[in-house]
Amino acid sequence: MPVLTQRQLNRATLQRQLLLHRSEKSPIEAVEHLVGMQAQAPFPPYFGLWSRLIDFQPDDLAQRLLDRSVVRIVLMRGTVHLVSAEDCLHLRPMVQPFLDRNVHANTQHRGEFAGLDLAEVAAAGRELLDEQPRSAAQLRPLLAERWPDRSPAALAFAVRNLLPLVQIPPRAIWGRSGQPVYATAETWLGRPLAEPSTGEVLLRYLAAFGPASVADMQTWSGLTRLKEVVAGLDLRSFRDENGRELLDLPDAPLPDPDLPSPPRFLAPFDNLLLSHQDRTRVMSPEARKRLFSVKNAVLPGTILVDGFLHGTWQVERQNGTATLTISPYQEMSEEDADALIEEGHRLLAFAEPDSAEKAVHITEASR
Repeated sequence: MPVLTQRQLNRATLQRQLLLHRSEKSPIEAVEHLVGMQAQAPFPPYFGLWSRLIDFQPDDLAQRLLDRSVVRIVLMRGTVHLVSAEDCLHLRPMVQPFLDRNVHANTQHRGEFAGLDLAEVAAAGRELLDEQPRSAAQLRPLLAERWPDRSPAALAFAVRNLLPLVQIPPRAIWGRSGQPVYATAETWLGRPLAEPSTGEVLLRYLAAFGPASVADMQTWSGLTRLKEVVAGLDLRSFRDENGRELLDLPDAPLPDPDLPSPPRFLAPFDNLLLSHQDRTRVMSPEARKRLFSVKNAVLPGTILVDGFLHGTWQVERQNGTATLTISPYQEMSEEDADALIEEGHRLLAFAEPDSAEKAVHITEASR
């Protein structure tokens, strides 16, 4: 099999992630191409699309949430993702086996489910949510009325996993706030869930994240036994420099590994950093250790320099001034620093248009 170097994998993945060049795709087209965007927090997808699309503005996504053409729902790896309405209906049935297992694997709640008919819990939750959208705080006491001897939090956790629940606006509308309020996907979108096709979804994964191994696919999706699914697909094979087999679409592009990669500000929880078992294509082992040692598994915004994870960023607001602080993991060239500062000013213009003063600051590299 042909061998792909780390840099070849890096440039191929960045191109498919729309990070080598900003794309002219619409927000919905981009979200579908990326097979969703991780979205535990309300606003990271806005930054993720800004990094990938030409002239993206917050209202471009906010309006799509309001008209229900995109939704926020628990999907891959049991985490909230922003997806198109169409993908919501196809992806949720695909990942349901993972979410079913998650109910019983959860160490905090699983003891509450002994002897409990979870199908009845799901049916009761659906009935309550079809009456009207409700927050978890509203749902818990209503479920507890029927099962007073069970933890209300555990009952709501079961409903979250067993039912396809979307978080409805104003949650995640740019410039607004609000706790998650849930409705079933079928009610919110007015359509039933679709029959899942895991093979088709894996082909789309490769178009956005490939070339990749079966272990990478399982890391991204949370599903197991995907080798059996992959065996039925028309794919070409490579190996990486460590001998691992990588799979790819027959006609997927493999760009020149020497292509320049401009500095990029990735959103918190960006899927580029979470969707491979072997992440050396975008980060060194040292950088991975530093990133994933953050408290409470809350991943910050990160920076790419020459296509690789190079540090973190955050925006702070005080007295009318918005300051973007960049914290590199190691020293960078003056040319890279200048390019990062220039891109940082564009980020501030997007994120903080009303701030009277804007500043970009790069801290000294720390180890």
